[in-house]
Amino acid sequence: MSIDVVILAAGKGTRMRSDLPKVLHPIGGVPMLGRVIDAAQQLGDVAITVVIGHGAATVREQFADSGVQFVEQTEQLGTGHAVAQAIPNFRAGATVLVLYGDVPLVKTGTLQSLLSASDRGPALLSVEMANPAGYGRIVRDDAGRVQAIVEEKDADADTLAIREVNTGILAAPADLLRQWLPELSNDNAQGEYYLTDVIARSVSENITVTGVRASDPLEVAGVNSRAQQAQMERALQHSRALALMNAGVTLLDPARIDVRGRLECDTDVSIDINCVFEGEVTLGKDVHIGPNCLLKNCRLADGTRVEANSIIEDADVGAACTIGPFARLRPGTQLADGAKVGNFVETKKAKIGRGSKVNHLSYVGDAVVGENVNIGAGTITCNYDGVNKSLTEIGDGAFIGSNTALVAPVSVGAGATVGAGSTITREVSADELAVARGKQRNISGWQRPTKKS
Repeated sequence: MSIDVVILAAGKGTRMRSDLPKVLHPIGGVPMLGRVIDAAQQLGDVAITVVIGHGAATVREQFADSGVQFVEQTEQLGTGHAVAQAIPNFRAGATVLVLYGDVPLVKTGTLQSLLSASDRGPALLSVEMANPAGYGRIVRDDAGRVQAIVEEKDADADTLAIREVNTGILAAPADLLRQWLPELSNDNAQGEYYLTDVIARSVSENITVTGVRASDPLEVAGVNSRAQQAQMERALQHSRALALMNAGVTLLDPARIDVRGRLECDTDVSIDINCVFEGEVTLGKDVHIGPNCLLKNCRLADGTRVEANSIIEDADVGAACTIGPFARLRPGTQLADGAKVGNFVETKKAKIGRGSKVNHLSYVGDAVVGENVNIGAGTITCNYDGVNKSLTEIGDGAFIGSNTALVAPVSVGAGATVGAGSTITREVSADELAVARGKQRNISGWQRPTKKS
């Protein structure tokens, strides 16, 4: 089956009170429109057309590389008019699937069920709601076939008692829509062309309309306000937390985790509260993540521990490493097995060897550190001269005393020792002791200044 997907994304989203087009507001770290496109692309042989309007240039730019086509609805004249803008992109014999850029949690499996039901005619997606107030009710005949969508203002008491409502998501043969959409009438109070009139047209021509129920109202809920955006965010995070726990991950509080990308965990992973995962994150066996941590585009191998309040971004961490608390691993950091980056340590584009330790209050950037190196508190690699970045190299087993400045480019050989408080500006050979600091003077009888009256 060829599927022509039409995603309606032209609305302004006035209640969002934002200059950003509504469909670009994120859910789970991804713009709402991006989530809908992704769900559609997983259907198989799809051609996607996005109908844009408000903020059209911004939406085009955001999804320039997504493989979708754009058509612009210059006037907001209703859902039927919006879908009609995509008619030139309909393929002969295809099935058209109408989605909404502000309905971000719709599932590919649900859409597949809807498409399977559209082989004989239009199929619409409905949902049962405990409180259906404000929604159009789905009226079925005794055989379960959809007969009408009745808006609440037009419904009698019996119809108002129906809890099955229309979501607006529709699948229909392209050939029918190509014929019917230009014939829609706007003879209504709003003066708009409604896509739901396609259902009435089908019934009048004795074409079966099938209703497929979604299992979860949140899956088909739209976002029209910041409050609804927050509701969708929590719903998504709840489902992700359940999936993690079902896979064996320990979450100390499932309500306090945010996965804004893809998180893959091996067995016996433990994640404490208020942790955020962005991009692609992989955690090996027995990894422990302490509270209030941010991990983005990183890999942590088996047995590594990340203590509280640490940030890891674009880094590759080996097995049995210890990070934090209050550590920051910036892009390009690579930790070999058993390395330790302690509290208030920042690394950037640094390769730190097996068993090496940068325990506290240090900055290591643009550096290659060998195995079993000890870097004392307050040490920094002076890697930037205001124009260029330069490399610091530290050999295996070297000992760097506290409060040392290593002025790059510079190298410290294997087994070398650098005395505390040194500023190293030239090479230290293997097994040498380097001390580079002012000579200490002790002045006897010195009088401490007193405060002037």
